[in-house]
Amino acid sequence: MPFGKYEGYYLIDLPEYYVVWYSNKGFPKGQLGEQLQLVYELKLNGLEALVRNIKKQYPKPI
Repeated sequence: MPFGKYEGYYLIDLPEYYVVWYSNKGFPKGQLGEQLQLVYELKLNGLEALVRNIKKQYPKPI
């Protein structure tokens, strides 16, 4: 996350309530908004483990 309380966090590591709040408020425009929408869908459908497994293989940002 590039700003705010969770600056420096991976988007997948954002608390669910925060991502849901963005969903209700409206996602930002651009790439960040698209990524947050994807994270929302992953969390909504219980697919976070897919990203977490990839994250374990690549612990540093690419």
